[in-house]
Amino acid sequence: MQKKEEFIRIFKERITRPGADQLLEYLEQKSDFFKAPASARYHCAYEGGLCDHSINVYECLKAYLARERVTDEYGLAYTDESIAIVSLLHDVCKVNCYVEGTRNVKGKDGKWTQVKTYYFEDPLPYGHGEKSVYIANGFIRLTREEAMAIRWHMGFSGTEDNRLVGNAFQKYPLAFALSVADMEASYFLEHAEDTDI
Repeated sequence: MQKKEEFIRIFKERITRPGADQLLEYLEQKSDFFKAPASARYHCAYEGGLCDHSINVYECLKAYLARERVTDEYGLAYTDESIAIVSLLHDVCKVNCYVEGTRNVKGKDGKWTQVKTYYFEDPLPYGHGEKSVYIANGFIRLTREEAMAIRWHMGFSGTEDNRLVGNAFQKYPLAFALSVADMEASYFLEHAEDTDI
């Protein structure tokens, strides 16, 4: 199954609240969600990478939340819908932001070659997590915990005051869980690294 079809299947099976159909229509027909990369030069920096990354985060979040310690000791339990919403939509802020281009890379032989790359040009500079919340909430009503999870999914790797991040994680454990899933997907499944090799 292609990643786009897998995303759509998960989305339709799990996200059923009012506005979900319009949100999916937006992703499919009015944005480049299924063609966009997840980053310009690091994890999933290729056509369709944003969709791949979103599915990877979904799988990582499901696995994290299924851990015995998480369920039994921490008492975390979320609906299939909430898990799908926060993971599949956490990076929706990246739609319509990447422009294809080229850059020069020096090979091991010392010769320069042009390689395909992406440049980030944000037409709606509203931040990262908060922009994803803004876009998703324009179609479906997010719960407060879903909104906080999406907003703070970058965790301590963002530029925000660390006290705010820690406070959000303490009050909204789904935010912490999504942050862990996002990092796991980026750094282990997708091998986030500079592509200058």
